[in-house]
Amino acid sequence: MTDLPSLPKCAGTAPLEVVVEKGRKYGWCTCGLSVTQPLCDGAHKNGTDFKSLKFEAEEDGSVWLCTCKQTKNPPYCDGSHNSL
Repeated sequence: MTDLPSLPKCAGTAPLEVVVEKGRKYGWCTCGLSVTQPLCDGAHKNGTDFKSLKFEAEEDGSVWLCTCKQTKNPPYCDGSHNSL
């Protein structure tokens, strides 16, 4: 692993709405480096030990995914960004 500053990186201070499809699998960014926040683009593979968090949508609709990377309920926002 290279010496990257304080990972996971806070990629935002508010959740992002993502429209999901029931039964489809998604990868949530855990490192904060992805340019396709809040979803993973593989940026963690450039010198980190992070892996994307895979999840399957339980129903069609919108979900609010964490971008600050401090949620206690990943990948979903739990309001942790309010205390940053």
